[in-house]
Amino acid sequence: MLSELISFRGRYRILHLTWFAFFLSFVVWFNLAPLATTLQEDLGLTTPQIRTLALCNVALTVPARIIIGMLLDKYGPRITYSCLLVFAAIPCTMFALAQNFPTLVVSRLLLGIVGAGFVIGIRMVAEWFPPKEIGLAEGIYGGWGNFGSAASAFTLPSVALGLSFLAGGESNWRLAIALTGIAAAVYGVIYFFQAQDTPEGKVYQKPERHGGIEVTTKRDFWFLLVMNLPLIGVLALLAWRLSGVGFLNQSQLYIVWGVLAVIYLFQAYKCWDVNKDLMSGKKRYPAEDRYNFSQVAILELTYIVNFGSELAVVSMLPAFFQSTFNLNPQAAGMVAASYAFMNLMSRPGGGLISDRMGSRKWTMAVLTAGMGIGYLLMSQVGSGWWLPAAVILTMACSFFVQAGEGSTFAIVPLVKRRVTGQIAGNVGAYGNVGAVCYLTLFSLLPKDAGGYAAFFQTLGVAALIVAFLCAFLLKEPAGSFADHHEGEKEANLAVDSFAKAAEE
Repeated sequence: MLSELISFRGRYRILHLTWFAFFLSFVVWFNLAPLATTLQEDLGLTTPQIRTLALCNVALTVPARIIIGMLLDKYGPRITYSCLLVFAAIPCTMFALAQNFPTLVVSRLLLGIVGAGFVIGIRMVAEWFPPKEIGLAEGIYGGWGNFGSAASAFTLPSVALGLSFLAGGESNWRLAIALTGIAAAVYGVIYFFQAQDTPEGKVYQKPERHGGIEVTTKRDFWFLLVMNLPLIGVLALLAWRLSGVGFLNQSQLYIVWGVLAVIYLFQAYKCWDVNKDLMSGKKRYPAEDRYNFSQVAILELTYIVNFGSELAVVSMLPAFFQSTFNLNPQAAGMVAASYAFMNLMSRPGGGLISDRMGSRKWTMAVLTAGMGIGYLLMSQVGSGWWLPAAVILTMACSFFVQAGEGSTFAIVPLVKRRVTGQIAGNVGAYGNVGAVCYLTLFSLLPKDAGGYAAFFQTLGVAALIVAFLCAFLLKEPAGSFADHHEGEKEANLAVDSFAKAAEE
């Protein structure tokens, strides 16, 4: 596959175009963290306000991933990704021009929408690669794109300093952030003209109705409503945190909670509208067209413990190394970057293992268990440790975390093809649910050795519980290693063969 990967032809060209779109969306989404201290000094923000901005950065990604999943299934990944990247320029410019905390909060909330771009590429890659190769292809997309967070950390401080001549000799963080949005918008236009949703002759399958996930049994409908509750609950949690820093008063907090309750009821109505024929008995799915929503629920839980923990750990790891080993902020940031750096190989590695082991279920279970053990070992790291040993342990733990992410999305496109966008959106949103919950917990713990240990122990225990669920409840998707996706017509198979021959 390596020779094909570097050929930039056929489906590999689409893969490269799409992972780079994801890369830029993550550069935009994570452009706050490396410039946070400079921004704090420039605008006179307090530490709680900076932490609140970090929470705002992931908040709207939760509903955005669900909504974008629906738009994706309806309009296709090319149009959806292009529009999202062009949109990125608006909140980036707004944040770069902000002069007060409320404007910063609003713009960071809007920037969280850009972080939802991940789910778009999941469907795009699945359209171009067969099930037997889906793990590695999705892993390359996710891992190389996810490296955008590390790229922000490494490059934006230098870019801001390089532009200092335009800011009176001081770090020009405003222009650096604005440029990330401009770059994303320009590439959005390029992506629109260079990408296409499917190979020639292949039909892009869409759900019959939009607005909620299509389920295939009545029991799964009620299960869907239950699993939608945390997606609203985490926004209620964020509102409570915003009230704690004075952004919302008590009356405003209650109003926000009321609005969220109405949103949940509206979401439940849309789910009913999509599935009303099933619930009223007018429609019954044949056995071969059914899927089990409990499998989606388990994948949502796996993404809480892997991607949710990654977002949380990336946010706190520099402070952990700085406090534990008495490092300066620059050194602590570079050491902590080893965690995100592993994305280049870990996520594709997880997808490749899933492709080659012959069981996507057991790949998921083993990697999640390894992640849990890794976090429990990290809870034992203290000032008495040799720093290189702590870094090696951090990188080993991050391998299991990110390989687990790759394994999760090696399964997602195989659950039910015509609603892949919505399933990917829900699973991806649960990653942000985990991030907000973990970051809220971290903000409430003491910033000492005991607090850090309790944080890592929580991550480890949660991962081991989910590993148990994967081992005993997750099922191997039908056609996990087939040459063609579920639902593809025989007429398209000849087209695929012709396209493959043309590539070779």
